[in-house]
Amino acid sequence: MTAPPVDPLARVAPAYDGGSLADVLPSALAVLGVPGVADPLGLAPRLDGVRRVAVLLVDGLGWYQIPTAARYAPTLAGLAATVGRPLTSGFPSTTPTSLVTLGTGRAPGVHGVLGFRVRVPGTDQVLSHIEWAGDPEPLRWQPVATRFEQARAAGVAVTVVSRPEHAGSGLTLAANRGGDYRGAADVDELATRMLTALAAGAGPTLVSGYHPDLDRHGHLSGVDSAPWRLAATEVDRLLARLVDGLPSDAALLVTADHGQLNVPRDDRFDLDTDPRLRAGVRVVAGEPRVRYLHAEPGAVDDVVAAWATVLGGAARVLTRDEAVATGWFGPVPEEHLRRIGDVVVVCQGTAAVVASRSENPVEARLVAYHGADTAAEMTIPLLVVRG
Repeated sequence: MTAPPVDPLARVAPAYDGGSLADVLPSALAVLGVPGVADPLGLAPRLDGVRRVAVLLVDGLGWYQIPTAARYAPTLAGLAATVGRPLTSGFPSTTPTSLVTLGTGRAPGVHGVLGFRVRVPGTDQVLSHIEWAGDPEPLRWQPVATRFEQARAAGVAVTVVSRPEHAGSGLTLAANRGGDYRGAADVDELATRMLTALAAGAGPTLVSGYHPDLDRHGHLSGVDSAPWRLAATEVDRLLARLVDGLPSDAALLVTADHGQLNVPRDDRFDLDTDPRLRAGVRVVAGEPRVRYLHAEPGAVDDVVAAWATVLGGAARVLTRDEAVATGWFGPVPEEHLRRIGDVVVVCQGTAAVVASRSENPVEARLVAYHGADTAAEMTIPLLVVRG
C-alpha cells in the first residue's frame, strides 16, 4: 500500500478536479460503456472487457485506518497494497453527504446534502439526513439525477444492496434512486445479494453495496478497539467472498465515505454548557467536527468572535462566504447556500464540539468522530479488482 502522503491531522482539500468519491460511479459507467460519461479515474483501459461492476462502500474505512486494520483484515491489506490508491471524500466528510456524492457523482454544493444535519432554509427545522423520512420531499431537496438513473436509462441493470431498514428513506432516494433495492442484514447476506445481482442477466450490470458496521463500532468504542477489530474482520470476510465470487467479466471497486479519528475527552467543547457559545446563535446544525451556526439577525460577527475566542486553535471559525470560498463544497448554487450556517466551525487536530443536551446525548459520548478536513477523515481508498 502506498504510504499516506501527509500527517493524519494535516488538512486535505477535496479533489473535485479528479480523484474524489464523486468520480467513482462516472468511471464505473464509462467502463460499462454508458455514452457521454467521462472516466476521471482512468479505469476503462485497466478494465477493458468488463461488463459487470460492483461498487462496495464500507462506512468508516478511511485510507489511514487500513494499516490499523491490516492485522485483522489480511485480504483488505493485500488489496490495498496491490490494487489500492487514495481518493478524497467530499466535505463535510460525513456519511449522508458522501452517499449522495457517490450516488450523483457530484460535489456536495451541487447536490445540496451539505452535512449530517442542516437547517431547512426559512424555518428553524433541523433536518437529520440519516433520520429523513420524507419531509422535505427528497426529490425536491436533492433533485440532481443519480448515476444509477443514468445507467438504467442507458440499458444497464442496476441493483442497490443495503440494510433493509434503509429502504425508501429520504437519504436512500436522494443517493440511490434508479436502482432495484435489495435488503441485506449482515455481511454474508450482503455478499450473497451483491454476487447474485452481479451474475444475473447477460447485459451490462452495476451493483452497489453498503456496509455500516466499521463506522458504528468506531463511533461507539473507538478506532482500534476490540469491537472495531472484530468489525474489520467482518469487512475482510466480505471482501474475500466478493473477490472469490466475481464473474470473469466483472470488477469490484471498494471505497468509503470517510475515515475516523478518536477524540480525547479533554479535547471536547460543550456548546450546551458554555453560554458564550450559545450567545447570538438561533439554530445549531452540523455535527461535532463541523458545526453550522445560524445566527440571530445582526449577530454573525459576534458569534464568530466568541467561538474563535473560546475554541482558539482547536477550530477554524469562518463566515458562510469564507467557507464557500475555500472550495470545500465545490460550486454552491444560490438555492443551497442557506443550508450552510451563517458561521462554519471546522475543528482541527482532535477537537470536537458536542451538544450534550440539545442533541442525542449518546453523540456527546462517542469515542471516534469525523466530518472535518483532516487527512484521517478525508482520505479514502479505491481498491480495483478484476474477476
